[in-house]
Amino acid sequence: MPKRSSDIFSVSSAIRRLVYLICCLQGLLSPAGATEPAARSLPESLFLQNIPQRPRDAITGVQFGRQTTGMTGRERQTRALDELLRGNVPDFLRKLKPVHLSYRSPQGKTITALIWVTPDYLAIGSDEDFLRIPLSYPSAVAAAQAFDCVLPTRKMVDAIYKQATCHLEPDPLPPGPKMRSSEYYLKHREMIRAQRKEAGCALGELVAGHKKDIVLTNRLNAKPGRIAIYGWHRKNGAPIQPLSTVHGERYAD
Repeated sequence: MPKRSSDIFSVSSAIRRLVYLICCLQGLLSPAGATEPAARSLPESLFLQNIPQRPRDAITGVQFGRQTTGMTGRERQTRALDELLRGNVPDFLRKLKPVHLSYRSPQGKTITALIWVTPDYLAIGSDEDFLRIPLSYPSAVAAAQAFDCVLPTRKMVDAIYKQATCHLEPDPLPPGPKMRSSEYYLKHREMIRAQRKEAGCALGELVAGHKKDIVLTNRLNAKPGRIAIYGWHRKNGAPIQPLSTVHGERYAD
């Protein structure tokens, strides 16, 4: 796993919510059109191996939301990271989806890469009852490292949206202090559930358009202690949130 995604592709953005964890378990780079044996034998899917098995006594997503209502941001982040690291993650998120990337160098050489991504944003709970949980930058990095993953770049987020088989419509909630509350997280959960059902999207399908992403960007080198936010694409493929490093690294909404 590369230490910096910018070693492969240019980086330029970030988001408020942890969306996809990009796994470089099959960090394949080859010239376009190459027919290397490794490329020909790539599986249709991979499984995250470093997430512990979900405990039998693990709480559900709704229970987590209710138990953390009224907590401070730091308290909620501590609880969320504890649940994730102990394996309280839905089974469907463990089966990764392939996403293809390409880059044309100034010299005219085309390079392609294959990354593996979680089919939806990181969540707490079971397949039947889960809550997509917004994370701060330190929490997102800690979870990614524990699972042998990295956060996406803006280029990766764009590719994920383009190649998703289920596109949901952004449905913003009114801004304000509640944006950082468990109450809002639970409310947005129900909005997404209703939209997924109406769209006929199966659980485990590569889905996009319903959250913003925390991303890696070289801008963070010049602004340490910040979080980079990007994404939340409309149906026309244009993101609502341009790359932003306005918020501090412990911000999550």
